[in-house]
Amino acid sequence: MTNAQLKEELIAYSKSIGVDKIGFTSADPFLQLKDRLQTQQKLGYQSGFEESDIEKRTQPKRLLEGARTIISIALGYPSKMNNPPKSTKEERRGVFCRASWGKDYHDVLRGRLQKIETFLQNRVPEARTISMVDTGELSDRAVAERAGIGWSGKNCAIITPEFGSYVYLGELVTTVSLEPDIPLTEQCGTCTRCIDACPTGALVQGGQLDSQKCIAYLTQTKNFLPEQYRKKLGNRLYGCDTCQQVCPENKGKDFHLHDEMEPDPEIAKPKLLPLLTMGNREFKEKFGHVSGSWRGKKPIQRNAIIALAHFKDHQALPVLHELMQKDPRPVIRGTAAWAIAQIGSIEEKNRLEQAKNKEIDEEVLLEIEKGISILENKS
Repeated sequence: MTNAQLKEELIAYSKSIGVDKIGFTSADPFLQLKDRLQTQQKLGYQSGFEESDIEKRTQPKRLLEGARTIISIALGYPSKMNNPPKSTKEERRGVFCRASWGKDYHDVLRGRLQKIETFLQNRVPEARTISMVDTGELSDRAVAERAGIGWSGKNCAIITPEFGSYVYLGELVTTVSLEPDIPLTEQCGTCTRCIDACPTGALVQGGQLDSQKCIAYLTQTKNFLPEQYRKKLGNRLYGCDTCQQVCPENKGKDFHLHDEMEPDPEIAKPKLLPLLTMGNREFKEKFGHVSGSWRGKKPIQRNAIIALAHFKDHQALPVLHELMQKDPRPVIRGTAAWAIAQIGSIEEKNRLEQAKNKEIDEEVLLEIEKGISILENKS
Protein backbone atom coordinates (compact mmCIF):
# COMPACT_ATOMS: atom_id res chain seq x y z
CA MET A 1 0.00 0.00 0.00
CA THR A 2 1.31 3.45 -0.90
CA ASN A 3 1.13 6.35 1.51
CA ALA A 4 -1.34 8.05 -0.81
CA GLN A 5 -3.63 4.99 -0.61
CA LEU A 6 -3.25 4.88 3.16
CA LYS A 7 -4.25 8.52 3.38
CA GLU A 8 -7.36 7.89 1.28
CA GLU A 9 -8.25 4.94 3.50
CA LEU A 10 -7.82 7.07 6.61
CA ILE A 11 -10.07 9.77 5.17
CA ALA A 12 -12.78 7.22 4.30
CA TYR A 13 -12.48 5.52 7.69
CA SER A 14 -12.68 8.82 9.56
CA LYS A 15 -15.98 9.59 7.85
CA SER A 16 -17.33 6.16 8.77
CA ILE A 17 -16.72 6.80 12.49
CA GLY A 18 -18.28 10.26 12.52
CA VAL A 19 -15.37 12.61 11.91
CA ASP A 20 -16.72 15.60 9.99
CA LYS A 21 -13.40 16.87 8.67
CA ILE A 22 -9.85 15.54 8.60
CA GLY A 23 -6.61 17.18 7.53
CA PHE A 24 -2.92 16.29 7.40
CA THR A 25 0.21 18.30 8.03
CA SER A 26 3.88 17.67 8.69
CA ALA A 27 5.39 17.35 12.16
CA ASP A 28 7.74 20.26 11.44
CA PRO A 29 8.13 22.92 14.14
CA PHE A 30 5.44 25.61 14.47
CA LEU A 31 7.77 28.60 14.16
CA GLN A 32 5.16 31.34 13.74
CA LEU A 33 3.24 29.94 16.70
CA LYS A 34 6.42 30.04 18.78
CA ASP A 35 6.79 33.76 18.09
CA ARG A 36 3.14 34.39 19.00
CA LEU A 37 3.36 32.37 22.22
CA GLN A 38 6.50 34.19 23.30
CA THR A 39 4.73 37.51 22.72
CA GLN A 40 1.67 36.33 24.67
CA GLN A 41 3.90 35.24 27.54
CA LYS A 42 5.75 38.59 27.65
CA LEU A 43 2.46 40.51 27.64
CA GLY A 44 0.88 38.32 30.33
CA TYR A 45 -1.97 37.32 28.00
CA GLN A 46 -1.88 33.58 28.74
CA SER A 47 -4.63 31.94 30.78
CA GLY A 48 -2.43 29.60 32.78
CA PHE A 49 -4.50 26.59 31.71
CA GLU A 50 -2.26 25.85 28.72
CA GLU A 51 1.07 23.99 28.61
CA SER A 52 3.70 26.46 29.83
CA ASP A 53 6.66 24.92 27.94
CA ILE A 54 6.68 26.70 24.56
CA GLU A 55 9.15 24.19 23.10
CA LYS A 56 6.71 21.33 23.76
CA ARG A 57 3.88 23.35 22.23
CA THR A 58 5.78 24.02 19.03
CA GLN A 59 8.09 21.00 18.53
CA PRO A 60 6.00 17.87 17.79
CA LYS A 61 9.12 15.70 17.64
CA ARG A 62 9.70 16.43 21.32
CA LEU A 63 6.43 14.65 22.02
CA LEU A 64 7.02 11.68 19.72
CA GLU A 65 10.47 10.73 18.48
CA GLY A 66 10.48 10.20 14.74
CA ALA A 67 7.19 12.07 14.25
CA ARG A 68 6.47 12.72 10.57
CA THR A 69 2.79 13.64 10.31
CA ILE A 70 0.04 15.27 12.37
CA ILE A 71 -3.57 14.33 11.60
CA SER A 72 -6.12 16.96 12.60
CA ILE A 73 -9.80 16.17 13.05
CA ALA A 74 -12.86 18.39 13.47
CA LEU A 75 -16.40 17.59 14.61
CA GLY A 76 -19.19 20.10 14.09
CA TYR A 77 -21.44 20.90 17.04
CA PRO A 78 -24.88 22.55 17.30
CA SER A 79 -25.26 26.31 17.56
CA LYS A 80 -28.99 26.23 18.30
CA MET A 81 -31.00 24.37 20.90
CA ASN A 82 -34.34 22.72 20.16
CA ASN A 83 -37.06 24.16 22.41
CA PRO A 84 -34.75 26.16 24.68
CA PRO A 85 -36.33 27.02 28.04
CA LYS A 86 -36.97 30.70 28.61
CA SER A 87 -35.56 32.66 31.49
CA THR A 88 -38.59 34.22 33.18
CA LYS A 89 -39.05 36.63 36.08
CA GLU A 90 -40.23 33.70 38.17
CA GLU A 91 -37.42 31.35 37.10
CA ARG A 92 -34.20 33.01 36.04
CA ARG A 93 -31.76 30.85 34.10
CA GLY A 94 -28.07 30.85 33.35
CA VAL A 95 -26.38 29.52 30.25
CA PHE A 96 -23.43 27.30 29.35
CA CYS A 97 -21.58 28.11 26.12
CA ARG A 98 -22.25 25.93 23.10
CA ALA A 99 -18.91 24.13 23.44
CA SER A 100 -20.22 22.73 26.73
CA TRP A 101 -23.47 21.37 25.35
CA GLY A 102 -23.83 17.60 25.30
CA LYS A 103 -21.20 15.12 26.40
CA ASP A 104 -17.73 16.44 27.24
CA TYR A 105 -16.07 16.95 23.85
CA HIS A 106 -12.70 15.80 25.22
CA ASP A 107 -14.16 12.31 25.67
CA VAL A 108 -15.96 12.38 22.32
CA LEU A 109 -12.87 13.36 20.32
CA ARG A 110 -10.53 11.06 22.24
CA GLY A 111 -12.81 8.19 21.30
CA ARG A 112 -12.59 9.09 17.60
CA LEU A 113 -8.82 9.57 17.77
CA GLN A 114 -8.31 6.21 19.49
CA LYS A 115 -10.19 4.51 16.67
CA ILE A 116 -8.01 6.24 14.08
CA GLU A 117 -4.87 5.22 16.00
CA THR A 118 -6.02 1.59 16.03
CA PHE A 119 -6.89 1.72 12.33
CA LEU A 120 -3.50 3.19 11.46
CA GLN A 121 -1.57 0.67 13.57
CA ASN A 122 -3.47 -2.20 11.95
CA ARG A 123 -2.41 -0.91 8.54
CA VAL A 124 1.15 -0.01 9.59
CA PRO A 125 2.11 -2.21 12.58
CA GLU A 126 5.36 -0.35 13.21
CA ALA A 127 3.56 3.02 13.41
CA ARG A 128 3.81 4.93 16.66
CA THR A 129 1.19 7.50 17.61
CA ILE A 130 0.06 9.90 20.32
CA SER A 131 -3.16 11.90 20.31
CA MET A 132 -4.50 14.84 22.27
CA VAL A 133 -7.53 17.10 22.63
CA ASP A 134 -7.39 20.65 24.01
CA THR A 135 -5.36 19.87 27.14
CA GLY A 136 -2.37 18.41 25.25
CA GLU A 137 0.88 20.18 24.52
CA LEU A 138 0.16 21.12 20.91
CA SER A 139 -2.12 23.96 19.88
CA ASP A 140 -5.24 22.39 18.33
CA ARG A 141 -5.82 25.59 16.39
CA ALA A 142 -2.30 25.85 14.97
CA VAL A 143 -2.40 22.21 13.86
CA ALA A 144 -5.86 22.56 12.30
CA GLU A 145 -4.84 25.73 10.48
CA ARG A 146 -1.75 24.13 8.94
CA ALA A 147 -3.68 20.94 8.10
CA GLY A 148 -6.25 22.84 6.04
CA ILE A 149 -9.21 22.32 8.40
CA GLY A 150 -9.93 26.05 8.42
CA TRP A 151 -8.32 29.44 8.81
CA SER A 152 -7.50 31.13 12.09
CA GLY A 153 -10.08 33.86 12.54
CA LYS A 154 -9.72 37.24 14.19
CA ASN A 155 -11.77 35.77 17.04
CA CYS A 156 -8.93 33.28 17.69
CA ALA A 157 -11.08 30.35 16.55
CA ILE A 158 -10.63 28.04 13.59
CA ILE A 159 -13.26 28.91 10.99
CA THR A 160 -14.20 26.17 8.55
CA PRO A 161 -16.08 26.80 5.30
CA GLU A 162 -18.53 24.01 6.17
CA PHE A 163 -19.26 24.49 9.89
CA GLY A 164 -18.04 27.98 10.67
CA SER A 165 -16.20 28.03 13.97
CA TYR A 166 -18.61 25.63 15.68
CA VAL A 167 -16.11 22.75 15.62
CA TYR A 168 -14.23 20.71 18.19
CA LEU A 169 -10.62 19.96 17.32
CA GLY A 170 -8.16 17.19 18.12
CA GLU A 171 -4.97 15.78 16.65
CA LEU A 172 -2.88 12.67 16.29
CA VAL A 173 0.91 12.69 15.85
CA THR A 174 2.40 9.70 14.05
CA THR A 175 5.68 8.39 12.71
CA VAL A 176 3.96 7.51 9.41
CA SER A 177 4.67 9.89 6.54
CA LEU A 178 1.50 11.16 4.82
CA GLU A 179 1.09 13.90 2.23
CA PRO A 180 0.26 17.24 3.91
CA ASP A 181 -2.82 19.20 2.91
CA ILE A 182 -2.77 22.81 1.77
CA PRO A 183 -3.74 25.44 4.37
CA LEU A 184 -6.75 27.64 3.60
CA THR A 185 -6.38 31.34 2.90
CA GLU A 186 -7.53 33.62 5.73
CA GLN A 187 -10.93 35.02 4.77
CA CYS A 188 -11.84 37.48 7.55
CA GLY A 189 -10.82 40.41 5.37
CA THR A 190 -11.60 43.79 6.90
CA CYS A 191 -14.35 42.44 9.17
CA THR A 192 -13.88 43.33 12.87
CA ARG A 193 -17.27 42.34 14.27
CA CYS A 194 -15.81 39.93 16.83
CA ILE A 195 -13.32 42.52 18.07
CA ASP A 196 -16.02 45.19 18.31
CA ALA A 197 -18.48 42.90 20.10
CA CYS A 198 -16.12 41.38 22.71
CA PRO A 199 -17.73 42.34 26.06
CA THR A 200 -14.43 42.96 27.86
CA GLY A 201 -12.11 44.02 25.05
CA ALA A 202 -10.21 40.74 25.39
CA LEU A 203 -9.68 40.60 21.62
CA VAL A 204 -6.82 43.09 21.58
CA GLN A 205 -6.61 42.89 17.80
CA GLY A 206 -7.43 40.33 15.15
CA GLY A 207 -5.94 37.00 16.23
CA GLN A 208 -4.60 38.26 19.56
CA LEU A 209 -6.45 37.46 22.78
CA ASP A 210 -5.75 38.68 26.29
CA SER A 211 -6.97 35.54 28.04
CA GLN A 212 -6.98 37.29 31.42
CA LYS A 213 -9.86 39.50 30.19
CA CYS A 214 -11.75 36.81 28.25
CA ILE A 215 -15.12 35.93 29.78
CA ALA A 216 -14.65 32.29 28.75
CA TYR A 217 -11.53 32.25 30.95
CA LEU A 218 -13.02 34.35 33.75
CA THR A 219 -15.98 32.00 34.19
CA GLN A 220 -13.52 29.18 34.94
CA THR A 221 -11.52 30.97 37.64
CA LYS A 222 -12.10 29.98 41.26
CA ASN A 223 -11.35 33.20 43.13
CA PHE A 224 -13.34 36.43 43.34
CA LEU A 225 -14.23 37.70 39.90
CA PRO A 226 -12.66 41.16 39.42
CA GLU A 227 -15.43 43.69 39.92
CA GLN A 228 -14.95 45.39 36.54
CA TYR A 229 -16.03 42.16 34.81
CA ARG A 230 -19.02 41.16 36.95
CA LYS A 231 -21.62 43.18 35.09
CA LYS A 232 -20.13 42.00 31.79
CA LEU A 233 -20.85 38.39 32.75
CA GLY A 234 -24.62 38.64 32.28
CA ASN A 235 -26.13 35.22 32.90
CA ARG A 236 -23.16 33.23 31.61
CA LEU A 237 -22.23 30.31 33.84
CA TYR A 238 -19.45 28.87 31.71
CA GLY A 239 -17.78 30.17 28.59
CA CYS A 240 -18.79 32.88 26.15
CA ASP A 241 -20.07 32.68 22.57
CA THR A 242 -20.25 36.37 21.65
CA CYS A 243 -17.33 36.41 19.21
CA GLN A 244 -18.75 33.36 17.45
CA GLN A 245 -22.34 34.59 17.39
CA VAL A 246 -21.47 37.85 15.63
CA CYS A 247 -19.18 36.20 13.06
CA PRO A 248 -20.68 36.39 9.52
CA GLU A 249 -19.12 33.02 8.71
CA ASN A 250 -21.35 31.44 11.35
CA LYS A 251 -24.60 32.85 10.00
CA GLY A 252 -27.03 30.00 9.38
CA LYS A 253 -24.55 27.38 10.61
CA ASP A 254 -26.26 24.85 12.88
CA PHE A 255 -25.38 21.17 12.65
CA HIS A 256 -26.88 18.29 14.63
CA LEU A 257 -24.63 15.49 13.44
CA HIS A 258 -23.78 13.68 16.68
CA ASP A 259 -26.31 12.51 19.25
CA GLU A 260 -23.81 12.84 22.10
CA MET A 261 -23.46 16.55 21.37
CA GLU A 262 -27.16 17.34 21.68
CA PRO A 263 -27.80 19.52 24.73
CA ASP A 264 -30.16 18.75 27.57
CA PRO A 265 -31.91 22.15 27.84
CA GLU A 266 -32.16 21.88 31.63
CA ILE A 267 -28.38 21.48 31.83
CA ALA A 268 -27.34 23.90 29.09
CA LYS A 269 -29.74 26.58 30.46
CA PRO A 270 -30.26 25.65 34.10
CA LYS A 271 -32.36 27.46 36.69
CA LEU A 272 -30.11 29.67 38.77
CA LEU A 273 -31.59 29.43 42.26
CA PRO A 274 -31.32 25.62 42.59
CA LEU A 275 -27.64 25.87 41.66
CA LEU A 276 -26.88 27.89 44.79
CA THR A 277 -27.79 25.13 47.22
CA MET A 278 -26.69 22.14 45.16
CA GLY A 279 -24.32 19.69 46.87
CA ASN A 280 -21.27 18.10 45.29
CA ARG A 281 -22.97 14.79 44.56
CA GLU A 282 -26.01 16.36 42.91
CA PHE A 283 -23.79 18.70 40.89
CA LYS A 284 -21.66 15.81 39.66
CA GLU A 285 -24.72 13.71 38.78
CA LYS A 286 -26.35 16.53 36.82
CA PHE A 287 -23.40 18.33 35.26
CA GLY A 288 -20.46 15.91 35.55
CA HIS A 289 -20.69 14.73 31.93
CA VAL A 290 -20.33 18.22 30.37
CA SER A 291 -17.01 19.98 29.82
CA GLY A 292 -18.17 23.03 31.78
CA SER A 293 -18.03 21.07 35.03
CA TRP A 294 -14.27 20.45 34.96
CA ARG A 295 -13.50 23.12 37.58
CA GLY A 296 -16.17 21.89 39.98
CA LYS A 297 -19.26 23.64 41.27
CA LYS A 298 -17.74 26.69 43.02
CA PRO A 299 -17.07 28.77 39.86
CA ILE A 300 -20.51 27.85 38.50
CA GLN A 301 -22.20 28.85 41.78
CA ARG A 302 -20.22 32.10 41.96
CA ASN A 303 -21.28 32.89 38.39
CA ALA A 304 -24.90 32.00 39.22
CA ILE A 305 -24.85 34.53 42.07
CA ILE A 306 -23.52 37.20 39.70
CA ALA A 307 -26.22 36.25 37.15
CA LEU A 308 -28.94 36.69 39.80
CA ALA A 309 -27.51 40.14 40.52
CA HIS A 310 -27.61 40.85 36.79
CA PHE A 311 -31.33 40.00 36.77
CA LYS A 312 -31.96 41.96 40.02
CA ASP A 313 -33.82 38.87 41.22
CA HIS A 314 -35.41 39.74 44.58
CA GLN A 315 -36.52 36.12 45.00
CA ALA A 316 -32.88 35.21 45.44
CA LEU A 317 -32.33 37.41 48.51
CA PRO A 318 -33.23 34.81 51.20
CA VAL A 319 -30.81 32.27 49.71
CA LEU A 320 -28.11 34.92 49.28
CA HIS A 321 -28.53 35.94 52.94
CA GLU A 322 -27.98 32.32 53.95
CA LEU A 323 -24.88 32.01 51.76
CA MET A 324 -23.40 35.27 53.02
CA GLN A 325 -23.82 34.19 56.62
CA LYS A 326 -23.10 30.47 56.55
CA ASP A 327 -21.29 29.25 53.43
CA PRO A 328 -17.81 27.96 54.33
CA ARG A 329 -16.27 29.33 51.11
CA PRO A 330 -15.11 32.97 51.24
CA VAL A 331 -15.66 33.50 47.50
CA ILE A 332 -19.31 32.50 47.81
CA ARG A 333 -19.91 34.56 50.99
CA GLY A 334 -18.31 37.66 49.51
CA THR A 335 -19.97 37.39 46.10
CA ALA A 336 -23.34 36.88 47.82
CA ALA A 337 -22.78 40.09 49.82
CA TRP A 338 -22.01 42.01 46.63
CA ALA A 339 -25.07 40.53 44.89
CA ILE A 340 -27.37 41.42 47.80
CA ALA A 341 -26.30 45.04 47.43
CA GLN A 342 -26.86 44.95 43.66
CA ILE A 343 -30.37 43.52 44.08
CA GLY A 344 -31.64 45.03 47.32
CA SER A 345 -32.36 48.47 48.74
CA ILE A 346 -30.97 50.33 51.74
CA GLU A 347 -32.99 47.98 54.00
CA GLU A 348 -30.32 45.36 53.30
CA LYS A 349 -27.61 47.49 54.92
CA ASN A 350 -28.37 46.13 58.39
CA ARG A 351 -27.89 42.52 57.20
CA LEU A 352 -24.57 43.34 55.62
CA GLU A 353 -23.38 45.10 58.75
CA GLN A 354 -24.36 42.08 60.87
CA ALA A 355 -22.40 39.83 58.51
CA LYS A 356 -19.46 42.23 58.69
CA ASN A 357 -19.34 41.95 62.48
CA LYS A 358 -19.01 38.17 62.27
CA GLU A 359 -16.71 37.92 59.24
CA ILE A 360 -12.96 37.34 59.62
CA ASP A 361 -11.85 36.87 56.00
CA GLU A 362 -10.32 40.10 54.66
CA GLU A 363 -11.50 39.63 51.08
CA VAL A 364 -15.06 38.94 52.21
CA LEU A 365 -14.96 42.01 54.45
CA LEU A 366 -13.95 44.10 51.44
CA GLU A 367 -16.94 42.74 49.48
CA ILE A 368 -19.31 43.48 52.37
CA GLU A 369 -17.96 47.02 52.71
CA LYS A 370 -18.30 47.43 48.97
CA GLY A 371 -21.91 46.27 49.26
CA ILE A 372 -22.66 48.69 52.09
CA SER A 373 -21.27 51.53 49.97
CA ILE A 374 -23.44 50.49 47.01
CA LEU A 375 -26.56 50.49 49.23
CA GLU A 376 -25.76 53.87 50.73
CA ASN A 377 -25.43 55.32 47.25
CA LYS A 378 -28.89 53.97 46.43
CA SER A 379 -30.58 55.74 49.33
